[in-house]
Amino acid sequence: MAALIPDELWAEIEPLIPKRPACPEGGRPRVDDRKALAGIVFVLKSGIAWSMVPAEMGCGSGVTCWRRLRDWTEAGVWPAVHGRLLGLLGKAGAIDAARGVVDSASVRAVFGGRTRGPTRPTAAKKAASVTC
Repeated sequence: MAALIPDELWAEIEPLIPKRPACPEGGRPRVDDRKALAGIVFVLKSGIAWSMVPAEMGCGSGVTCWRRLRDWTEAGVWPAVHGRLLGLLGKAGAIDAARGVVDSASVRAVFGGRTRGPTRPTAAKKAASVTC
């Protein structure tokens, strides 16, 4: 777990994670937030299915990690983590703007751009419209 979430990283992220009160009705103990984060990072780095998270990691089931990811997303944790880490990297001089990439295809065309009028049907559309 320490390899996925080093102590220094956890010290920065932990204050940004919302605290949950203990459940007075009992039930299963809540999985530690750091362990759940390690499970999330493991799935995102490895690309395995949530259902295949190894029990040996100690982060609960993949469903537990997925739910924590969902809850933290809804709580706005990830933009806060992103901002915090970017700030730290900026202070350390570890951001090289020359390595940044701007993709103009992802910029929204506010006024829609020029339209060329109706397009001719393609061979695929013609074949799909043929009924037998």
